[in-house]
Amino acid sequence: MILLIAYATTDGQTRKIARFAADRLAGQGHGVELLNVEDAEGLDLSRFDGAILAGSLHVGGFQKALARFAAAESGRLAQMPTLFLAVSLSAAGTDAEDWVGLRRCLEEFQAETGWTPGQVEHVAGAFRFSEYDFFRAWAMRRIADQKGEKVEPGKDREYTDWPALILALDGWVAGITRDAASAS
Repeated sequence: MILLIAYATTDGQTRKIARFAADRLAGQGHGVELLNVEDAEGLDLSRFDGAILAGSLHVGGFQKALARFAAAESGRLAQMPTLFLAVSLSAAGTDAEDWVGLRRCLEEFQAETGWTPGQVEHVAGAFRFSEYDFFRAWAMRRIADQKGEKVEPGKDREYTDWPALILALDGWVAGITRDAASAS
């Protein structure tokens, strides 16, 4: 299978997740193209058997470049198996209100873009203090304090559950491989 992994990143964790997904799937023998959506102009989606889109939530929304890409390609994406990796710090927790907010943000993204992913996986992100300016670092420490999380100023903290991501990727690709085999 030839798979596209298109991502948008703000602080780098979504790029790290997308690269991990690309390495995992390429290691299984799939052809993989890893692409920042900022560089997607002229992309021919008909070359791919499936697509993974990855983006992160910041201030209640996904990156604008990801939304533009999903909206522009919604028709083609609807014709292939898709997985959306929705990255957020809220996905690391169990707070019911946070999960309601995640679902609302996903619904708003779908309404804005006209694209409904075949499968969605919420992936926990990271505090990337090495990427933040003074004000952003202060705001992120405040958010962590409100959630009862202890973070060390200036030190990154990753929450991504890599084994869970492996299971999600393997399950998704196994499903599309199975569907392709039964269609032949």
